[in-house]
Amino acid sequence: MIAYLTGQIRERAPGRVVLDVHGVGYELFIPVSTFSQLPAAGQSASLYVHTHVREDALQLYAFATALERSLFEKLISVSNVGPKLALAVLSGLSAPELAAAITGSDLARLTAVPGIGKKTAERICVELRDKLAELPLGPVTAAPAPPPASEEVLSALVNLGYSRFLAEKALAKAAGQATGAGFEELFKRCLQAIGGA
Repeated sequence: MIAYLTGQIRERAPGRVVLDVHGVGYELFIPVSTFSQLPAAGQSASLYVHTHVREDALQLYAFATALERSLFEKLISVSNVGPKLALAVLSGLSAPELAAAITGSDLARLTAVPGIGKKTAERICVELRDKLAELPLGPVTAAPAPPPASEEVLSALVNLGYSRFLAEKALAKAAGQATGAGFEELFKRCLQAIGGA
C-alpha cells in the first residue's frame, strides 16, 4: 500500500500528475485543489496517496494534505460514491466548505458538484456527519495560487463533466470579473458562474 510519495513532477494537468520517484513514474489522479498547489513541472512535490484496488485496476489518488486524503476516503465509503465522484467533490469544495456542507446538511452546495444528485447528497450527509468529528477540521491554509491559467481552468471544468461550451462561457464571465486572478480563484469563480446560470 502506497501512502505517501515525494518526487519530481514530470507531467501535470488538472486531474492528473506524473511523479518521478527514483526513476519510476507514478500516475496520480488529483483534485483541482491539489493541482492548484503543485509547483511547476521539473520541481519536487510531496503528496499523500490513497491506493485504490479494484478487480481490473490499481489506481493512485493523491492529495496536497492528509485532511483531503481523509475526506476522500470518507467519501468513497459512502455507497454509490466512487473515486471519480469523490475527486469531483474535492475539486468543487475546499475541505472546510465540504465539512460545513455535510454537518449543516447543505444539499444545495453538494448538488452543485457535477454528478451529485439530491439522494447522493442526502446519503453523504447522513453517513458522514458523525464521522467528520474524528478529522482535524481546523483552518486549512492554501498555497499561493499560480499565475492565471485559462486553459488549465477550462480543462479542469471539462474534466469535472461540464460541456466545453458551458465551461468557456463561465470562464469568459469569471475572467471579466477577476482580471489577473490565479488558477484557484478563477476556477472558483467559474463554478459560481455555472451555479448561477
